[in-house]
Amino acid sequence: YTAAVKRAAPAIVNIHTAKYIRERNPMLDDPMMRWLFGGTPNNQTRQRVERSLGSGVIFNQQGHILTNHHVINGADAILVVLNDGRETQAKIIGTDAATDLAVLKIELPNLPKISVNSSNKLQVGDVVLAIGNPFGVGQTVTQGIVSGTGRTQLGISTFENYIQTDAAINPGNSGGALVNAFGDLVGINTAIFSQSGGSVGIGFAIPVDLATKVMQSIVKHGIVVRGWIGVEVQDLSPALAESFGLDQTQGVI
Repeated sequence: YTAAVKRAAPAIVNIHTAKYIRERNPMLDDPMMRWLFGGTPNNQTRQRVERSLGSGVIFNQQGHILTNHHVINGADAILVVLNDGRETQAKIIGTDAATDLAVLKIELPNLPKISVNSSNKLQVGDVVLAIGNPFGVGQTVTQGIVSGTGRTQLGISTFENYIQTDAAINPGNSGGALVNAFGDLVGINTAIFSQSGGSVGIGFAIPVDLATKVMQSIVKHGIVVRGWIGVEVQDLSPALAESFGLDQTQGVI
């Protein structure tokens, strides 16, 4: 799969974020320490920096990058590192927590872009490659198959329609690419099922068809615009059917 990797890898980026957090100095809980150091408002708090890692995919030569919402959520600074070694600051165009997607933008010349193929064509058993920056070790490629499609009710986000794969996905892979055997993007790696925090062969990716629609809406409107018809649906159980006096016990309410 070297040809597929060479085709896709240039468009996969590493994302480094920094969040500046002001917190109260616990030493000032001691009256003696407050007296010694002068517990004034200026020194009652201190600033620390939370850093995190993730991945992203360059979608076009205008510099739009698709990644996960949770990768950049709350970040005060975002550094994008390209596969060719270039580094630049990124700005957030918009995010969508409901699908755990976000769009960034960078300003650099001669940007590579990913080739996209419809995720609707994926079948269970298809070979896929996950490309990202796990644990910050650098761009890494892992190989597996499509283990399932249309996965829902996982509790990961509001709108769920995940591709399941056994290609190893670890912390830092979030926002990276899931590509097919030809190097075409089919999904955005998002989450894993794991009790240890490492890959156990159950990873999930957002289908690229959904991700593309979210990105287009964010670029155009700054947010994802959705309709809402005010309907809630639940399965028709035998107990509910009896309460409504229905002979039919299959269906929805």
